[in-house]
Amino acid sequence: MSVTRRAVLIGGAVLAMAARAEAAITLTAALDAAAGERDPVIALKLLDGFDPRDFPPVAALDLITARAGLACDVALARAPGFDRQLERLFGSHRGAAAVERRLIREQRIATTTALRLFDRLGIAGQTPGERFTRLWGEAQGRFDDGDAGRDAAIAAMNATLDRLRAMLPALIGPVPAYCRNVSATRGSPEEQAAGKVGTRRLPLPGRPGAYVVDLARIADRPRCSLPSVVAHELLPGHMIQLPTEAAARPHRLRLTYAPGFAEGWSIHAERLVAQTGAWTDDPRAMLGYLHWRLFRIARARADIGIHAYGWSIDQAQARLVEWQGVPAYFAPFDADLARITAEPATRTAEMLFALAIEDGARGKRGAALVRFNQAMLVDGRMRGDEIRRRA
Repeated sequence: MSVTRRAVLIGGAVLAMAARAEAAITLTAALDAAAGERDPVIALKLLDGFDPRDFPPVAALDLITARAGLACDVALARAPGFDRQLERLFGSHRGAAAVERRLIREQRIATTTALRLFDRLGIAGQTPGERFTRLWGEAQGRFDDGDAGRDAAIAAMNATLDRLRAMLPALIGPVPAYCRNVSATRGSPEEQAAGKVGTRRLPLPGRPGAYVVDLARIADRPRCSLPSVVAHELLPGHMIQLPTEAAARPHRLRLTYAPGFAEGWSIHAERLVAQTGAWTDDPRAMLGYLHWRLFRIARARADIGIHAYGWSIDQAQARLVEWQGVPAYFAPFDADLARITAEPATRTAEMLFALAIEDGARGKRGAALVRFNQAMLVDGRMRGDEIRRRA
């Protein structure tokens, strides 16, 4: 190739990169304007004329997500309803009845597995909820209610974390080194005194991350319930997805219109770990995982029941007691049902994100599974339609 032709090609490439950068700046300005516009019809028009194919993946995903969400806001203003709310928070779906059928199938699978394990352990009861209540009441599964017991709980969680950290290459593939530099902690005495527990300190380059575990009511956190918390809150859950997303710097409209993705990823992370056989040698830890899964399915079903079928709070609580027995540590039944009532479709959307990611991962092993999980992480959150496309 001649020097002149090489110079022309290089010059053309530089001009193309400059044009792309300028277009990205223009798109950011349009997204900012749309985010500040109260009328979704006008906000949507501000994004006319942009083609996602003209932008790098992160910016393209910002545009796709913002358009889809704003279009839902337009439709929701014209015809309110649960299905519209769910579409706004998640993406296209088949309607509340179809979503409920899927949740019932997932609940049946988890419950059947749990009942087999309960039979193996000799833990009886008329309902799954009764059996979980008895498991939670086992004296040998509790940590002492004191500093020594709380330290033992943290030590057990960090031992689990070491196991899960070693599994990352096979499940997730490469992740930023700082995402691996995380731990479970009781927090400082000041944090404990101020009630700043049950919180995350996300890792950054040069700064370790931590999950500050709430152990105030340690009797309600039996040993079996904690391993899956490690997978959800630490690795391969929130401590990978959230920092990776922060590095991608998605536009705030993407955060608005895919709000349940982060929770969906961490529910997927729990299942991913369980499916690899991490709890095969510990049936109680497996039951702890299944309780978390049933909790998330049950609150999604309660969401649909209350908002789509007119369940009363008492009806919803009776079902939660039957299905899971013991409330999740941070979600007492009365408080969680009040939140579900105030935030229609939110809990259902979170579970749908998890199921969409799990469906995308289904049947994938080895390098294919790693590629899929990387595609879920690298550009930050996305709506359900984009999850299905990337799968």
